[in-house]
Amino acid sequence: MERFSSHILAALLFLFVFTTSMDSASAARPAAGGTNTEFIRTSCSATTYPRLCYTSLSTHVAAIRQDPKLLAHTALSVTVDTALSTSSVMGKLSHIRGMTRREVGAMRDCVEQLSDSVDQLRRSIAEMNEIKGSNFGMIMSDVQTWVSAALTDEETCMEGFAGKVMNGNVKTAVRERVVNVAHLTSNALALINSYAALHN
Repeated sequence: MERFSSHILAALLFLFVFTTSMDSASAARPAAGGTNTEFIRTSCSATTYPRLCYTSLSTHVAAIRQDPKLLAHTALSVTVDTALSTSSVMGKLSHIRGMTRREVGAMRDCVEQLSDSVDQLRRSIAEMNEIKGSNFGMIMSDVQTWVSAALTDEETCMEGFAGKVMNGNVKTAVRERVVNVAHLTSNALALINSYAALHN
């Protein structure tokens, strides 16, 4: 029975890593619209992870056009989708037999942190939709605070996998995916800061 659970765990880990690489591959497809694409590339150069920023957003070039607000908004949406996907897979992994109690605990804690992060990011998206000239500064200040809090949640999640809490394969697969979410959030925050600076 334990051998059977190891096979299931291995299969789920393969699926976990495979979907991560599929997400990256689809994001890396070239986008149409040279000037709009160049706008995304230039904007992403101000982020901490410019390559990830460009690959995650270039497929949305038609929706973003050359609008800094739409760029920041799309970056938040992409981050939410990735966080939800990661959280879903981790939730399934936490129910697989063969994991230790500490591994399950770290996984469930991380799912909870990601859930909090998604709430903060969704709140930011909703709030950005309410921007009008007079309330710009107040709303952007709230959005910056919430996205920073989401990033803190993701970093707390990653800390749960430090040391020897989890076995190598699980730890590597999960950490890689959560690090990706944190990097997307960091990039979204940088784009939000750039957008906010345009109105200072």
